[in-house]
Amino acid sequence: MTEYNNMWVITELKEDGTPANVSLELLTTALSLAAKVGEKVYSVLIGSDLDKAQEVCKNYGADGVVLVKGDVYKEYNTDVYTHAIEELVKKHHPRTMFIGATNQGRDLGPRVSSRLKTGLTADCTELDIDTENHNILWTRPAFGGNLMAQIICADHRPQIGTVRPGVFQSIRVEPKAEFDVIQETIDFPTEKIRTRVLDTIHEEAGDEVNLLEADIIVSGGRGLGDPKNFDLIEKLAHALDGTVGASRAAVDAGWITHSHQVGQSGKTVKPQVYIAVGISGAIQHLAGMQNSDYIIAINKDPEAPIFKVADIALVGDLFEIVPELTKEIEEYNARKN
Repeated sequence: MTEYNNMWVITELKEDGTPANVSLELLTTALSLAAKVGEKVYSVLIGSDLDKAQEVCKNYGADGVVLVKGDVYKEYNTDVYTHAIEELVKKHHPRTMFIGATNQGRDLGPRVSSRLKTGLTADCTELDIDTENHNILWTRPAFGGNLMAQIICADHRPQIGTVRPGVFQSIRVEPKAEFDVIQETIDFPTEKIRTRVLDTIHEEAGDEVNLLEADIIVSGGRGLGDPKNFDLIEKLAHALDGTVGASRAAVDAGWITHSHQVGQSGKTVKPQVYIAVGISGAIQHLAGMQNSDYIIAINKDPEAPIFKVADIALVGDLFEIVPELTKEIEEYNARKN
């Protein structure tokens, strides 16, 4: 395994050709880990037009980029992208590969690890490194989120993990004075492509929930007692110009769609303000929101676990507190305008 060195971030691209937020979060985190062991970090870019992405990765501190360009890479395809990464690894031998735990990353990661006959730790929420042997310490939820397991891939390289969006912060830095650009030509016969995207259907605008980029999130839980009471959450979120979130219990009960779910089996969020209403604070939920800048919890149970991470703990009847809070905010907004 001595021939393996350096860290790669398999960089997912958005429709405009720039890196997805999770890829920049992983780039920042990989740079921090690499600094502990004297390794370099490269962004792997696969697509038909990579100029914008290359510049962004440079401005977020990458030591360089590994480029694979071609018309066959214009849209993500499991077979095509897996083949490209497999060929890159065989030639350059990265020690570690980080992949965002997005729909694309969760599809790509297992296929790549299988091809390379190495391990994959999926859906990680924490990362660290053993400076002696360069093993990444991958932390992920286990047993339905009731435990956090730390996993290492001690005997195989590269070590690969998918990491949840929103767990880490991306930090723009001064570009490195020396920036490596490694360009590889990897062909893939179009006749060997087994699956193709025929059409992309976007959610209706009213159904889109962008929890990952929300500055303020108001989440409701089982303490609401009835799906119609989510109206209280929606009114408070609207007054704050925020986004509606929910606990797993509320989603499982069918009170609100999964796209609103915060927690281990939903979204990991880091808003400026997170308001938890009628949420007890199971470990699965706490892991998805405890890194929020400011947490306000409203619950009638003074022993609720949510209060352990809250900056403000309001013990009382949410049906009295939330309407009054909403009213005060609406009146403040009216005076300000």
